[in-house]
Amino acid sequence: MELLGPDKHDTNLGAHGNAMLTAVEDEHILALVAQQERVGLKSATDGELRRRSWFLELYMSWDGISADRTGNQELAWRSTAGKTQPFSRVWIDGPIRRRQPAIRRAFAFLRDATELVPKVTMASPILLHMYGGGDRGILEGHYDDLDEFWADATAAYRAEIAELVDAGARYIQLDSTAMAMLCDPEYRDVVRGWGRDPDDVLREYAGRINDVIAEVPPDVQITVHECRGNREGMFAAEGGYDPVAEVLFNAVDVDGYFLEYDTARAGTFEPLRLLPKGDKVVVLGLVSSKTPMLEAPDDLRRRIEEASQFAPLDQLALGPQCGFASSVKGNPLTEDDQWRKLERIVDVATAVWGGL
Repeated sequence: MELLGPDKHDTNLGAHGNAMLTAVEDEHILALVAQQERVGLKSATDGELRRRSWFLELYMSWDGISADRTGNQELAWRSTAGKTQPFSRVWIDGPIRRRQPAIRRAFAFLRDATELVPKVTMASPILLHMYGGGDRGILEGHYDDLDEFWADATAAYRAEIAELVDAGARYIQLDSTAMAMLCDPEYRDVVRGWGRDPDDVLREYAGRINDVIAEVPPDVQITVHECRGNREGMFAAEGGYDPVAEVLFNAVDVDGYFLEYDTARAGTFEPLRLLPKGDKVVVLGLVSSKTPMLEAPDDLRRRIEEASQFAPLDQLALGPQCGFASSVKGNPLTEDDQWRKLERIVDVATAVWGGL
C-alpha cells in the first residue's frame, strides 16, 4: 500500500471561520430547529449543517490528524451492485492535540435556538482506529506506541466533551460504524489482516469509549449510534448484531443505543435479548434514511412488537436508521420525504408508547 505523506493529505475540513458562510448556516439551522419543533420531536439537533463530513469535521480541527480521500482504504462503500468506492483513510501525522473547541460553538447556537433538549452528535473515538487502519495503520504514522496514541486521543475527546458539558450539553451521541462493521465477516477478516482478533478489538473499543466518557457527570445522557454506513443511499457492511451484542449492550457504559434496523442487512431482533434489564434504551432504526419510501404505520408497529419479544417495550424506542445526509451529497430522498418520515416516527411512537 502506498504511503502518502502529510502534504498529500486533505486538511480542508474543520472550522472554517467564514462569517458569510456562518450566517447562512445560522439561518438554515434556525429553520431546521423550528421544523423539528413543529413535527413534535422532544429533542433537536442542528442537522450537522455546519459539517461537510460527519466524522472528519471533528478530527480535522485537531492537530496531528489528516485524511487521504483518494481511495487508499480497505473499507469500502457498497450498493446492491457491489463495492463502489473506498472510505476516507485517517492518518495520524503528529501528536493528537486540540487546537480549539470543535463543537462547542455550534452546540451553543443550538442551545439558544430551541426550548427542546439540544442534542449534540460527534464521531466516536473508536473511528480513529478503525478508519486509520487499526494498530498497523496507526503505527504507520506518527506514533510508535499505541498506548501513547490512545492516551492523546482520549485526552482530546475528554477535553471536547468537558467543554460541551460546561456549555450545557446534557445529551451527547457518539456516532460510529466500527462495531457494526465487526458484524460483517468480510471486515472481521480485514481486522485479522491487521494482526488482531476482531473480538479482542471489539472489547478494546468498549473500553476506549468508556475511557472517553469516564468523567462525564451522571446527569448527562450518553448514547451510541451504530449503523452499517449511510452515504448517497449506499452502505458499507452487513450482518446481524449477534457477534457484538454482548459487548455492545453490557460492556459499553452508555445510556442508550441507536441501531440500524431498516433492512435485512441488520439481521434479526434476537440479539436484543442481551440488553440488560434496567434503564438502557435501544432506539430501533426502522425508518430508512436512504430511500424516499414512507414506512407504513402498521409495518412499524408490527416490527416494534417483534422486537419487544426480546427486550422490554419500555426499553425500546423508534427512530430513523441514520441521519438523512451524512455528507454534502446527501441521500436519494427529498427534504419533504425527510419530514414525512419524522412525522411518521412521532405518530407511531405516540401510538405505541403514549406520552413517554
